[in-house]
Amino acid sequence: MRRSWHNKLSIIFGTRRPGTWLVLCLISLLALIFVLSSSSSNSIEPVYHFPVSSIYSNHRRIKEQVAVDYLELVTSGAARQELGFCGKERENFVPCYNVSANLLAGFGAGEEFDRHCEFSSEGEKCLVRTPKDYNIPLRWPAGRDVIWSGNVKISKDQFLSSGSLTKRMMLLEENQIAFHSDDGLIFGGVKDYSRQLAEMIGLGSDTEFSQAGIRTILDIDCGFGSFGAHLATLNLMAICIAAYEATGSQVQLTLERGLPAVIGNFITRQLPYPLLSFDMVHCAQSGIMWDEKDGLFLIEVDRVLKPGGYFVLTSPTSKPMRSSSQVNLKKRIMLNPLEGLTQKLCWTLLAQQDETFIWQKTVDTKCYKSHKQDSIPLCKQGDAAQSYYKPLVPCISGTSSERWIPIQNRSGSRLSTAELEIHGNIAGVQPADFYQDMQFWRSAVSNFWSLLTPLIFSDHPKRPGDEDPLPPFNMILNVMDMSAKYGGLNHALLERRKSVWVMNVVPVQASHTLPLILDRGFAGILHDWCEPFPTYPRTYDMLHANGLLSHLGSERCSMKDLFLEMDRILRPEGWIILSDNKGAIEMARKLATQVHWEGRVIDLQEGSESLLLVCQKPFVKK
Repeated sequence: MRRSWHNKLSIIFGTRRPGTWLVLCLISLLALIFVLSSSSSNSIEPVYHFPVSSIYSNHRRIKEQVAVDYLELVTSGAARQELGFCGKERENFVPCYNVSANLLAGFGAGEEFDRHCEFSSEGEKCLVRTPKDYNIPLRWPAGRDVIWSGNVKISKDQFLSSGSLTKRMMLLEENQIAFHSDDGLIFGGVKDYSRQLAEMIGLGSDTEFSQAGIRTILDIDCGFGSFGAHLATLNLMAICIAAYEATGSQVQLTLERGLPAVIGNFITRQLPYPLLSFDMVHCAQSGIMWDEKDGLFLIEVDRVLKPGGYFVLTSPTSKPMRSSSQVNLKKRIMLNPLEGLTQKLCWTLLAQQDETFIWQKTVDTKCYKSHKQDSIPLCKQGDAAQSYYKPLVPCISGTSSERWIPIQNRSGSRLSTAELEIHGNIAGVQPADFYQDMQFWRSAVSNFWSLLTPLIFSDHPKRPGDEDPLPPFNMILNVMDMSAKYGGLNHALLERRKSVWVMNVVPVQASHTLPLILDRGFAGILHDWCEPFPTYPRTYDMLHANGLLSHLGSERCSMKDLFLEMDRILRPEGWIILSDNKGAIEMARKLATQVHWEGRVIDLQEGSESLLLVCQKPFVKK
């Protein structure tokens, strides 16, 4: 368990008065601030690009002003308007998912489990408190396999009575939960299961997934992330998506393990992803009835699946001890209702083994034109149509898209010139701007990482300027870029082999760049920041946003509501780094004090129209 940043600084600089810690911390963090705040402009609100060398020329001036600015922040009138904490009953509060309220509003037939932000109660504006037994997560990779039971909403009694759940988890010393990849979700172990899938596809090993064009996987009803945890060791990006659960949540546990996950289902609405998003859609041990509603659920899978991609379905039955005739009968019963639907979708049943079926989506659009009159019709909308919780559609999408490129034809992890031209047509992406953005992030991360390391990423805190160690473990793993643009920060961190992953959020009001981010093999999602984000409390270590605050000008958007939401999803001791114009940052500065964040404003270059706000959420238990 990590020490607080105050204790870390005590090791570096010796004992000092509490009022000076923020000064010392932020001087060391200056480089990170610069890196994460000065990315190329987002279509929401461009911000100024500071030259990489400006940090050195402005260092002395910033150091001289930091004490004055800190004193002004603490003594401002906003400090006397601090928001209180919510009651204990809201420790795991997730807005927009209230089944009782949805039923009262008239929803039924499964819609009550969907996301309904329009019926979310305003209620008291308060901060979601940290549970009494909460502990800072263990460092990666230990935190992937062992979590604190007090950090998730599952009691010991629920854990012990959960049946098959205990087969894949184990309680340690009353307060920890351990995950084992060889137990539980898939009979024979996750590693064996992954190798089985590779062989069914025609590969020699699961290490060849990327060679077959498989880089991004949507894992529906992912259990507790065991399959995604294994895929992470293969440098593949698996995003868990599962329905909201009041206790024992798949999404909450997966994120607590440091793996990508979001709350979501498609009972009546589309997932917040564009068409042709994923190389593989995986679903194991799920209760989804795929043949219901005339195959709408399968049609939604087809919408987000890329040409040549794979749909993997493992039935809920666990390790059957039956005769071969009984097994074959079950296979026929399961396959019959899906056979006609998958043929209409132009899927080919590639292989079936035990309880697992793998279909492959066609790469030939002519297949759809040769269908009979009772076939599924083709959709008319193009790439420009954003899928943000729109109703499920009974038609096949993407056949006329410029992004209809078989996954087997993609050129590794890099976007080709032809692909960039396609994204230019869809979202106005200019190749020169794209490469400039990528080069900027590459230089910034390379030049300033050593100043970040002493405070956050190093096992042995030290003074800035010493040789930067190679930190295999770090204190920040789950990172959210709230206005990600092209995913430049994500790319630079991966290129430098940093042990982090980034949830690249593309605001619905921004340019439609999420397809580009997903095509780069990154995790991403479409979101409206006037609404709560679909996750549980305390699931991200760092939040970064460039130009987002000044965009919240409509009547239904409140910066205070945004800060409350950011505080909800941020872990204790987590970091917030915001870049925007002076007016937005000044307002944000006052709100940061109201939500109890420790932060300050930095002007890296005199005369600039943009400012930086860097904060840390304290670890407060109520």
